[in-house]
Amino acid sequence: MDRTSVKFLLLILTNLFLIGASSSNNHGYHDFLECIIHEFQLSNSATDIIYTPQNATYASLLLAPSLRPAASSPVKPDLIVTPFHASEIEAAVRCSRILGLQIRVKSGGHDYEGLSYTSASEPFVIVDMRNFRAVTIDEKTKTARVEVGATLGELYHTIFLKSRTLAYPAGTCPTVGVGGHFTGGGYGMIARKHGLSLDHIVDAKVINADGEILDRKSMGEDLFWAIRGGGGTSFGIVLEFTVTLVSVPETVTVFNVTRTLEENATELVHKWQHIAHKIDENLLIRLFLSLGQSPETGNRTVMASFVALYLGGTRDLLAIMEEQFPELGISQSDCIEMSWIESVLLFSDLKNPTVDILLDRTPRWGSVYFKGKSDYVSSPIPVSGLREMWRLLLEEEGYYVQFSPYGGVLNTISEEETAFPHRRGNIFMIHYTIVWSNGSESQVCLDAIRRLYGFMARYVTRNPRRAYFNYKDLDIGRNNEAGYTSYDQASVWGLKYFKNNFKRLVRVKTKFDPSNFFRNEQSIPPLVSYLEDGLHNPY
Repeated sequence: MDRTSVKFLLLILTNLFLIGASSSNNHGYHDFLECIIHEFQLSNSATDIIYTPQNATYASLLLAPSLRPAASSPVKPDLIVTPFHASEIEAAVRCSRILGLQIRVKSGGHDYEGLSYTSASEPFVIVDMRNFRAVTIDEKTKTARVEVGATLGELYHTIFLKSRTLAYPAGTCPTVGVGGHFTGGGYGMIARKHGLSLDHIVDAKVINADGEILDRKSMGEDLFWAIRGGGGTSFGIVLEFTVTLVSVPETVTVFNVTRTLEENATELVHKWQHIAHKIDENLLIRLFLSLGQSPETGNRTVMASFVALYLGGTRDLLAIMEEQFPELGISQSDCIEMSWIESVLLFSDLKNPTVDILLDRTPRWGSVYFKGKSDYVSSPIPVSGLREMWRLLLEEEGYYVQFSPYGGVLNTISEEETAFPHRRGNIFMIHYTIVWSNGSESQVCLDAIRRLYGFMARYVTRNPRRAYFNYKDLDIGRNNEAGYTSYDQASVWGLKYFKNNFKRLVRVKTKFDPSNFFRNEQSIPPLVSYLEDGLHNPY
């Protein structure tokens, strides 16, 4: 491209952008366009990867997994960058730093509070990693290289094409992006046998605040520790992971049985709490609670669905269930033998049960509103507590509550080995959600789930009351308008998500990003932000 063409392209881009930026107080985004073209050294046309609100593609790039109440989505980006090459991300980082702009990183899938694509106050740019989605499998070493823009479905599909006996321990929603899922935890149906997604990360590539690409060796063990459970976007932009795959039998067995309150569900849920974390580690029984209609009375009731995956055949599964949980009454007719990839399709609740459906990246819940919260439980909830919980669930439509068992290999990994601390001592995790379709109902539904969460405080972990980082919840703590979080604010959610690992995460953040370039409403703050606030050094 000659100099005249470059000037003409810059003039067009600047004029187009200024039209769209007139309502944004001219935050200097035309300078960003000029800077990023310069940083590309004219090797690519910026129009291929940069989108403003005037681009027809802009709205589709912002497509969220669910609707958000207007009050929680105050600002949208003025620019979305969709890089194809690491050099383009390096340029975006450098230009954002030069111009004082904030970056949000989006890899796709769940983002409960929209922190990857909205901002509470600051002008910002999204770096959307959707084009970084390559997955390469090495059957011989049982490893995979996974770029962060790949979805879980794309990862599972690629594994399937290579092997019927290799798998990866990750979640059940195929449209979730690998980037956030891995760095925040990554719980799935084989977690009791094989641990979390982050437990299998052996290397990573990260672009730091200086625009440099680091691997495990060059970043050092502190940063590598932090991005395995502490989230990646507090420390840089993760490009890819190298992970170890796990071996699974050719045949696994699943069952899904539902009992209502009239069918002794209360006692069954109570018993489940005592055995689900102790049972054979090849077996994971998840519990889903929702509202339905009683076939006996026709009245609204709580339905308890016991959903299981066993890494083996029906005969062995039935023997375990008869010994450990006979009250559930599982029979051979309840069990279905299938391959691991078929179980992925089943648990994903996909209407089209073909493996290629895993390549569909379309968000699942785009037409409804959603709020999620989480808890950890270290001792069983008494029957009286369960009955009171049922009463609250029956008061409001749209509740879905999930109990996910721990134990097994999760008990063998120390709290300090990775930034993810929720290991030994937890018998299960609770995931509360409420879904509604009319925006006018938002406050009622938000109040309802907060009321349920408040009631459950007496039955869950304390000092701190713990939470799962991948189920981000802005109800925990407060964020300020300065774009960073002070210690008093951050410690509220930081200790819940990370327990004592929060202190080490702050030290890592201070070392690798002292200026707090990579930030959002619940990012790890550097120690310098505490000092600027005039607060006592907590460390």
